[in-house]
Amino acid sequence: MKVRKWEELPEKMRTREVRRYYNIIVRHSGWFKVKRVMDICVSLVLLAILLIPMGIIALMIKTDSQGPVFFRQERVTQYGKIFKIYKFRTMVDNASQLGSQVTVNDARITRVGKLLRKYRLDEFPQLFNILAGDMTLVGTRPEVVKYVKEYSGEMYATLLLPAGLTSRTSIAYKDEDKLLKDAKDADKVYVDEILPVKMKYNLESLRRFGVREDMTVMWNTFVSVLK
Repeated sequence: MKVRKWEELPEKMRTREVRRYYNIIVRHSGWFKVKRVMDICVSLVLLAILLIPMGIIALMIKTDSQGPVFFRQERVTQYGKIFKIYKFRTMVDNASQLGSQVTVNDARITRVGKLLRKYRLDEFPQLFNILAGDMTLVGTRPEVVKYVKEYSGEMYATLLLPAGLTSRTSIAYKDEDKLLKDAKDADKVYVDEILPVKMKYNLESLRRFGVREDMTVMWNTFVSVLK
């Protein structure tokens, strides 16, 4: 994880809208370097603590339904790089062939999957994504490619950092599925109504980039999970 020179950024990111966010990150480049060290240390500690619980979750998934333990999907991270995000599988194995948008009462979600989603336990495997350098503890949640293609010029600023495990947005929109429950065209509603509001949170976090912002988001995430 490093700050690229301006001329090394993808062409879509070298805009006036992105430049002001880039300047903020450059001014806090010291924290940018420390942030990677913290990602590795915290992830290793959490994996050591969660090793047995994750093993139990894996067994529950295999016992509950046929299919792999992990769900992998292409997402977009820093500078537009595409990577495979890891989650515990919460849906039936052929879910992608039965529909594209997850809703609150989606029949494709398994019994164990409902429990994992409720308490965000399906996110645990993303600690491996963090160790690989594709994600960070605090940053914009990674979007799928088709949604990134809908970004406005300013939204591309969120790709200055690796995708995050948690953020102000993920706390505020923890029940996002419910907002799309009755939508006739979920993708359109997401792009036109939800994504712009989520990006306001993400861009605000970029404007506040630094140790205080990361610590605040991590604490609020902890409180949110407990609630």
